[in-house]
Amino acid sequence: MEDQNNNQLNIELSEEIAEGIYSNLAIITHSQSEFVVDFIKMMPGVPKAKVKSRIVLTPQHAKRLMKALKDNISKFEQTHGAIKDTEMPNALPLNFGGPTAQA
Repeated sequence: MEDQNNNQLNIELSEEIAEGIYSNLAIITHSQSEFVVDFIKMMPGVPKAKVKSRIVLTPQHAKRLMKALKDNISKFEQTHGAIKDTEMPNALPLNFGGPTAQA
């Protein structure tokens, strides 16, 4: 019983972080020692977008994240059906098919 208590991790989640940040684009880059994932929110008709969050991971953690996402997507699809995979065009659609921004 004592071994189980030693292996527990207490993780705190502030209210601000618990709200989350919406992202509809992620750009991943890497070097020999790290992976960088930039989460971006693009808005229809707006030709400029800002990085909302950047996560830097070791290659080992990036691989663990990939496996965890694969497992969770599989479980999601078993419950809710296949997620439709749409192809991304070579150039990002800066207007998402919506109207062009005007001032």
